[in-house]
Amino acid sequence: MAEIEAKPKLLLPFLQPFYDAVTPLSWPIVRLAVGWNLLMHGWNKLMMGPAPTILKGFADQGFSPPEFWYWTSTINEAAAGIALILGLFTRFFAATAAIEMLVITVLYWHNGFAWLHRGYEYVLLWGLVSFAIALRGGGPYSLDRKIGREL
Repeated sequence: MAEIEAKPKLLLPFLQPFYDAVTPLSWPIVRLAVGWNLLMHGWNKLMMGPAPTILKGFADQGFSPPEFWYWTSTINEAAAGIALILGLFTRFFAATAAIEMLVITVLYWHNGFAWLHRGYEYVLLWGLVSFAIALRGGGPYSLDRKIGREL
């Protein structure tokens, strides 16, 4: 039989009503943060289009044809961002974002951890959070929950 985990006692017990009220909002905040970052990243790429230097970067990493991979990543980021913000098809789109971040993490692994030195720090963080969202789903404040279906 599973043990019941004891809830820690609050240092300031008078905050209990506040925590009870805002705790359900924690998951939508995580979804919104990841979704917004993905959407803004994808949106910028949509507006900028495939600049020759970016396509060269894709080609140099071995992605051929680079235009296909540029547009695949761009559309994935924009669509996953919108889906995570709305909580629609959450698990599927969070998984696609996590996979993209895993690929980027592997590509930048040799640069070390620090993002300022083109390392994998940033994409590892967002990939792990995306993976956690894929495991948990949209949560109570999501369109998935509203329609009663998840992918």
